[in-house]
Amino acid sequence: MKAAVTTKAGEPGVIQIQDVPQPIVKNGWLLIRIKAFGLNRSEIFTRQGHSPGVTFPRIQGIECVGEVFDDPSGTYQPGQKVAAIMGGMGREFNGGYAEFTLVPLNIVFPFESHLPWEVLGAIPEMFQTVSGSLNEALEIKKGETLLIRGGTSSIGMLTCQMAKNMGLTVIATTRNAGKAEHLTANGADYVLVDDGNIAPELKTILPNGVDKALELIGIATLKDSLQCIRPKGTVCMTGILGGSWTMPEFTPMGDIPSLGRLTVYMGGAENLNKDLLQAFIDDVNKGVININIDRTFYLDEVVAAHTYMESNQSKGKIVVLA
Repeated sequence: MKAAVTTKAGEPGVIQIQDVPQPIVKNGWLLIRIKAFGLNRSEIFTRQGHSPGVTFPRIQGIECVGEVFDDPSGTYQPGQKVAAIMGGMGREFNGGYAEFTLVPLNIVFPFESHLPWEVLGAIPEMFQTVSGSLNEALEIKKGETLLIRGGTSSIGMLTCQMAKNMGLTVIATTRNAGKAEHLTANGADYVLVDDGNIAPELKTILPNGVDKALELIGIATLKDSLQCIRPKGTVCMTGILGGSWTMPEFTPMGDIPSLGRLTVYMGGAENLNKDLLQAFIDDVNKGVININIDRTFYLDEVVAAHTYMESNQSKGKIVVLA
């Protein structure tokens, strides 16, 4: 089979298109013929050598959609459409950057849909992350205000739509003033151009601060996001678009405002189920949710796709067709 193999840690060019053996099926696992997969920021960090425990060469990819090719357990029949996410995929074992992948049964979710594969490929990890962040970590409620720090990312764009559908007022940020109209068109009530210090401007809109904040940039803006919440408000750090995992200095009794709350969301397959996924896919099919796909690449263009993702030009999900 054809696969995009990350041969060693480094720049996008360390990924090579190779012919490799098709995985051999084993008990408790199933073989998927991949149709599409979304790219994720965490895959940049893995490629760069920053993911603990990952050895090279490795076929990356923490998610995919496709059709069951072989399932020894008989749980799924050949041709069944499925999604697979996380659970060590693309890190502990080979993942979705290929024509086939062998994955554990417990990270596989069946679905039915006639949506194009490029749309379906954008959904699994993005939906799991947004749904978990909003509902499990932030526990959002109708009528609340939500700050999305990193609004033009694929996660930010979907978060805005889902939050608006649940009756929240949304403030979204972008570092590029030219993307403000894109965020407004996506449903944001207010757009702030992010210079790293948006708390003073946000307080002119909401003097007491927001109820909830989703931090997708990471530690570069986390302290400022904490200054944007009201008393007993909550910040959830889900993303690290800024590229750093750790903060040199953090003083909890100072950086976290009094009565403020800070949490993180690091969910995976265990936070998704087939009914949630199917309901979301149905909403996309009905036009309730619009999946913002920025660009679509093919498997032999994975190097170009990684280069593009790393350039921070995208305004939505990047998808690769296998």
